[in-house]
Amino acid sequence: MGRRGFLRAGRALVAATVLSLCGQLAIAQQAADIFETPVLTLDQDRLFSDTLYGKRVLAELEQVSSELAELNREISAQLTAEEQRLTEQRQTMSPEQFRPLADAFDAKVVQLRDEQDARIRDLQRRRELERRVFMQRVIPVLSELVREVGAVAILDERAVILSADQIDVTESAIARIDSLVGDGGDLAPVSDGTGAVPAEEGGAPATEN
Repeated sequence: MGRRGFLRAGRALVAATVLSLCGQLAIAQQAADIFETPVLTLDQDRLFSDTLYGKRVLAELEQVSSELAELNREISAQLTAEEQRLTEQRQTMSPEQFRPLADAFDAKVVQLRDEQDARIRDLQRRRELERRVFMQRVIPVLSELVREVGAVAILDERAVILSADQIDVTESAIARIDSLVGDGGDLAPVSDGTGAVPAEEGGAPATEN
């Protein structure tokens, strides 16, 4: 290779090196831009369960669930006793006499089962509704937290593959919500946008229009 060949090869090497450095600088700048506009993470389950608001709601829902379980035991005992009486009556009755009693008992069992299933569905809907209303109430608090740290967004930590502990604001959000919102028991009912509102304490479960 002559002198001109070496010069061309040298220029090509320099050009490749410059392009490589430019690419690395661009990547470094992108990383710097990301850190200048941080993204925060949040554990939504803990945010709900560990705040005073969430603890109150969960306690109320647990009370309703316990009452449903007790009612279910009472119904079961009632039906067992009635079934036993029917079994005894059957020994002294003709099939024609017994059939209306058996049919009425079967209809009663179906009705009570449907009523309990409806109560359970209402409780499940209330659980979902309470969480939606909670998030609706605390969005302003979270928005203020985002503005204070200059972040661009808060992501659910379940959607993040890897993150630094420093960007998790769950504890800070819980403390701030407890301070500004409390347990929420004295707040007016808030609709979730569907026209439904959570049941008042001691009232019937929420239903959706």
